[in-house]
Amino acid sequence: MFVDSHCHLDRLDPETHDGDLAATLDAARARGVSQFLAVAVTLEGVACLAAIARDHDDVVISAGVHPLHQVPEEPDIESIKEVAERFEAVAIGEAGLDYHYLHPDRVDSLPDPVPSREVQRERFRRQLIAATELELPVIVHTRDAREDTLALIREHTDPAVGGVLHCFTEDLEMAREAVRLGFYISLSGIVTFRNADALRDLARQIPLDRLLIETDSPYLAPVPHRGKPNQPAWVVEVAECIAATRGISVDEVAMQTTANFYHLFHAAVPQAPEIVKDALA
Repeated sequence: MFVDSHCHLDRLDPETHDGDLAATLDAARARGVSQFLAVAVTLEGVACLAAIARDHDDVVISAGVHPLHQVPEEPDIESIKEVAERFEAVAIGEAGLDYHYLHPDRVDSLPDPVPSREVQRERFRRQLIAATELELPVIVHTRDAREDTLALIREHTDPAVGGVLHCFTEDLEMAREAVRLGFYISLSGIVTFRNADALRDLARQIPLDRLLIETDSPYLAPVPHRGKPNQPAWVVEVAECIAATRGISVDEVAMQTTANFYHLFHAAVPQAPEIVKDALA
């Protein structure tokens, strides 16, 4: 039993199962994927994710604003909370900081301007506060912003609620500090890449009870599917890589990361398979 703890079901490639979302989810279920967390990148997109969740009992959603998105008006804390509550989100996010494209050599590499560091920090702060007030975990995107990310997490999160650093590619020191602050570390298909030795070393050293697995579909397809649009079924390849790296069975990775998911995302438990509910009782 696997969980795809981070996928963008409203952004899947139209070539994946001829654009049929139901077929895409069925393909994942056939491989043992029992739960999907569809992650928002804008508040306006949450309604679409909620419609998907209404049609599929094994889909839960988040509500948040990605750090790289330009928005006409920055949402305040109450607006974030209102959207999350109205659409029954189980988490806040995808929130965070991404300074990668603010580097002078990369500033023109995206079609749209990137929000400044100051805008990103304030947006992240508001989402962290909303998450804390709602007692929902936060899904954090962090890239080239280690110190600011950790500083804001320290100031504005409750370790008893916590969250996850998704698609983690930073170093072991940051991962350990995040775990100390009550966070989980989620690994994506990047862990399977040929040049990801450092990330595989991290996968060996982080306690298994603090790991999650994800696809970040439709991005970052794992080996042997690199170059193709990613899909939730391929979270199994992520689990297989972690199992091989740690010298344990895929079943152990599947069971522990699934348990971790439901421990973190408490509001997702009502949608969990009965075997999971029994284990968590």
